[in-house]
Amino acid sequence: MYMSLTLSPDCQAKPYYVKSTRRRYYLKLPVAHQAAASTVEEVKMAATMKPSVAVEDVNVTFEDQQKINKFARSTNRMTELKDEIEAKKKSLQNLQDASDDLMMFDDDSLLIPYQIGDVFISHSQEETQEMLETAKEVLQQEMKELEGRVSAIQQVLGDLKVKLYAKFGNNINLEADES
Repeated sequence: MYMSLTLSPDCQAKPYYVKSTRRRYYLKLPVAHQAAASTVEEVKMAATMKPSVAVEDVNVTFEDQQKINKFARSTNRMTELKDEIEAKKKSLQNLQDASDDLMMFDDDSLLIPYQIGDVFISHSQEETQEMLETAKEVLQQEMKELEGRVSAIQQVLGDLKVKLYAKFGNNINLEADES
């Protein structure tokens, strides 16, 4: 959405545009007139002006809408996969810490409780160490699979970005909002 704006009479009454993206406003000024919008009040005034016609109208076809929807779904899925990877990294770190603590025990005859589901089962130190190593290998394998899926999604997103930016140019924003 673009809004027309005239800052002051001494700016030769040229039109300026404010781009609104999720309630964040970006003021687009010609380089020669950027100093004219020096006060916060003028920028706030730009945010309250009446909307005008967009700079460039591009028709959105059904195929374009399908690409946009696929981009959104893929972005959401990639975020979910990254969250899963982070959770698995934390679990892997916990297993590594448990393995390190287990190595510090001097007495080999101690039975170590190991949780399987909701139940703790006591094992010798060697058996517990082997179970921890197996669990770490499984987690690392799962993380590799998830990272492979993320990279595949990133390739799809890259292709969709190229196609959508080629058609819509600056009229579409496909960058992640870091807020």
